[in-house]
Order: sequence, then C-alpha cells, then structure tokens
Amino acid sequence: MILSIDTSCDETAVAVVDGRRVLSNVIYSQVLLHKKWGGVVPSIAKRAHEERIDFVIQETLRKFFLSPVSDSFPPVLARSYPSTERRREPFLLDTQKKFQQIDYIAVTQGPGLAPALEIGIKKAKELAEKFNKKIISVNHLEGHIYSPFVQNSKGNPKIDFHFPYLVLTVSGGHTSLVIFEDHLKYKVIGETIDDAAGEALDKAAKLLGLGYPGGPVIERLAKEVDNRDFYNFPRPMVSSDNLNFSFSGLKTSFYYFLKKMNEKEKIKKIRELSSSFQQAVFETLIIKTEKAIKKTGIKNLALVGGVSANFYLRKLFRNLAKKYNGQVLFPSFKYLCGDNAAMIGVAASLKVQKNLFVSDIKNLDRIPRMSL
Repeated sequence: MILSIDTSCDETAVAVVDGRRVLSNVIYSQVLLHKKWGGVVPSIAKRAHEERIDFVIQETLRKFFLSPVSDSFPPVLARSYPSTERRREPFLLDTQKKFQQIDYIAVTQGPGLAPALEIGIKKAKELAEKFNKKIISVNHLEGHIYSPFVQNSKGNPKIDFHFPYLVLTVSGGHTSLVIFEDHLKYKVIGETIDDAAGEALDKAAKLLGLGYPGGPVIERLAKEVDNRDFYNFPRPMVSSDNLNFSFSGLKTSFYYFLKKMNEKEKIKKIRELSSSFQQAVFETLIIKTEKAIKKTGIKNLALVGGVSANFYLRKLFRNLAKKYNGQVLFPSFKYLCGDNAAMIGVAASLKVQKNLFVSDIKNLDRIPRMSL
C-alpha cells in the first residue's frame, strides 16, 4: 500500500494505491483561487497547499478505510461535505493505526512550481519520519506516462503493457514526445523549446477574453463550428528535421492578428478564432507525432496530460493510429488527465519492485525543472 502525494502545481492531491489499483483518491483544486489572475500564482498555490494538505490526507485515509470505492472512483473533494456524508456518525481518525497499513509514501519531486512542490515533499518527509516509512520520489511526467494504465479498485480496465510506446504529453506546462521503452525506461525524443501546447491555448483564451483555464472553453467554441480552420495560423517547426515543439511564435501571430480586429468583430468571430487556433496547435502535434512514428517505427501511441481530455484531439490521435495500424491509449479515467496523486502512486509501485527508494530522506528536495 502506497500513500502518494502530488503538489506539483495547483492541485493538492493524495491517493492510496495497491500496485496499479487506486483504492482512495482525493483532489483539492485551486482553480477558483487562480481564476481572477488568469493563471497560477505560485505564492497563492503554496499557501493553499499548506492550508489543505493535512485535510486532503485525512480525507483520503477516511475514504480508504470507511468508504467502498466505485468503479470510476471519481476524485471528489467538495469545499463542504455532501449532505449524505454529513449524516454519517463522526469519524475519528486514528492516524497512527491507519499508517500501520500504509507500507510506503510516494511524492512528486518535480517538475513543477518550486513553492508548490516544497509543500508535498515537506509533508512526505514529516510522515515518513513520524511513522517510519520509506519514501519513493516520482517524476511528475512519468506519472502522466503511467496514467493510461491506472486501474480502479476492482482492477479495471485490464490493460496489459506492450512496449514500446510513443507517448505525447500535452499539458499547460509540458509538451514532449517520449519513447516508453520498458518499465521506468524513457527516452525523450522531442520537447517544447518555449511555451507548452496547453499554455498556448490558455494564452489564446486570455487574448479572447475567455478567462482561465482557457483550453476547455476553446474546445467548446471550436466544436460549435465543427473544429474547422478559418484563418490558417502558422504550424510552428513542422518543417524542421527534429521532433521539438514551439508555440510562442503561434501565440505572437495570433496576438497581432487580433490587434487588427475591433472588439465587436472579435466577439462575432470568437468561435472561428478559437477553432482556428486550436486547429493550428493540434495539427502541429499530429504532424510531429507522425514524424516520430516514421522515425522510430513505433505504432503504439499514448496521449497523456491535461490537454488529452480534449475529445477532438483524441479523435485526431485515433485516426493517426488507425493510419499506421497501431493503437492509442488515453488516461483510463478523465481525472487522470490532470494533476493527481493516483498516477504518482502507480509509478511509485513500479519503483518499489526495483527497490528505488530515497536513500537519504533529509536531503530529499524539490527539482522544479526535473527531467525524465
């Protein structure tokens, strides 16, 4: 049994996992705290993690020991308990007794926001010392890579590993192409040299006055015009020989295009603008991934990270896999697209099998720019 913690950005997440099975999972999202600022503010994120981490851990343990977990085990953490839970008898958490059934503690070491990572690592070290547990440090990106293989408490979905995989990670902070060669063996073959794809979508949404986070809003607006391309914005670096990404130039092009439009025209064409920008980002991802297939010969694909929740992008990846007679995997449940501790725990379980524990807990520290 592994208690895993992830505070890499703006979600305070804790889970209890047994191998690939998630037995309890809680996420406290800070999205409303950052919404008015148009993005994640590190100092606010740190304070929110500090305020919520103990409660999230206790809630995770409470769900683990008292509540049966449903097939979809949605990560639920409301700001107040649902009425059905309020009617239960008070639950007195015997922390010492509960931790006797936890074998190890896993925590995200990086990459991520330094102030946010600090809170999770500090808490993991505190619990490890208090309850005499070993710690497994996990790279947040390898957690995402394992997200398509995460199972619920009943062991579903029953997906076996068929290495190697070509994994595209697409989120607000990361865009990379990785060969998943075997358990805990990764080879990065392409990554963004500036903005990540998710970050570009959020910035475009901000320029359109759509608020934060912008990706889901752009997805909805693009769907209303059938995801068509009206303005043919640049597809950055698609002609280059390497597999790296760049989205800052696309963002700049979009900015200057909007400057030529008045507010009335911008509002009138907001669906077409959203769809065209999204199309430019996604077509770039598809072109680069297809190049990677041709270069590596790997036909089994996986799309992970926050942007992998986008249904249109999933459709494009299914079509790409079909073109090469391959298969494509997505995070096994929607919540696994975003930041969560369940995927961190599953990656940690593979590290336990190889005895990859933190040797010196006192010197365990955050690595904000940690690479695979």
